[in-house]
Amino acid sequence: MRRKGVNVNYSRYGYIFSLPFIFAFLVFSLYPILYTAAIGFTNLQGLIPKPIRILDNPFQNFKELIFDNVAFQTSLTNTAILWISNFIPQIVLALLLAAWFTNQRLRIRGQGAFKVMLYMPNIITASTIAVLFSTLFAYPMGPVNSLFELLGWSDAPIFFLQDKTTARGIVSFIQFWMWYGNTMIVLVAGVMGINPALFESAAMDGANGFQTFFRITLPSLRTILLYVLIVSMIGGLQMFDIPQLFIVPSGGPDNATLTTSVFIYGQAFKGSYLYNRAAAASMIMFAIAAVLSAALFYAMRDRDAARLAKEEKKLRKAAKTAARGA
Repeated sequence: MRRKGVNVNYSRYGYIFSLPFIFAFLVFSLYPILYTAAIGFTNLQGLIPKPIRILDNPFQNFKELIFDNVAFQTSLTNTAILWISNFIPQIVLALLLAAWFTNQRLRIRGQGAFKVMLYMPNIITASTIAVLFSTLFAYPMGPVNSLFELLGWSDAPIFFLQDKTTARGIVSFIQFWMWYGNTMIVLVAGVMGINPALFESAAMDGANGFQTFFRITLPSLRTILLYVLIVSMIGGLQMFDIPQLFIVPSGGPDNATLTTSVFIYGQAFKGSYLYNRAAAASMIMFAIAAVLSAALFYAMRDRDAARLAKEEKKLRKAAKTAARGA
């Protein structure tokens, strides 16, 4: 910027303002990540750790977890089941609500109040929700048991949290109930960002609501859906608070709700304090998240744009070859 004949460079102030974030990131994020990655190859364990040394086989902790540790294998399976069973209904309901709220033909009144109510579970703390649902499904006296007996659906109290399928179903429902409002808000913002001329053209061509949704709305939400998928997938892999707080002891009946994050917490801070094994499990989950994210990016890429990019690359290459030959 030029002021009164003097060149003033304001760009340096941007670097100065970013220094606190950079410092906090280096100290509280990057260093712990690198330290965790390093101790996965060591013998670090115990409440009072001994001098750290790298194992003779640096990948021993990883090998034992993947091939020999039944609890870790179970936690991987549970994490996948709990995430899939809560994400599918979550994205379906969020898409339906987003289409409902953004439908210009319906012109829903009081949208703000509806959105606030639907988003409300997401701002309630996980500990509060865990206590709420533990009370609802309490044994032998609880609101759900009382309702079942009142309706004649059961003659005796049911211990819901002692059944593997029921325990997983409740945890999945809690995760779905907590997050579908957040997903809906993101999708509503995505729909509102679509060019209105597309919807007007579809209406003029006589397209009905279903045709407009599947031919215009969904394809236009490709990037937003990719974001939702990746964020939800990473959140699902890190699922900790509800499985840890809802059922005591954590893990539920026969480890039915034992997730990888609960497993890592147990390895690091309970019993033998196996920090090296917990660090190895964390890095395995990081690798899984990276691979799944890359797969989602590849699966949901814009194929037309990719094909055009390849064709342009071939044309440029052919032009260069022709220029060299000339």
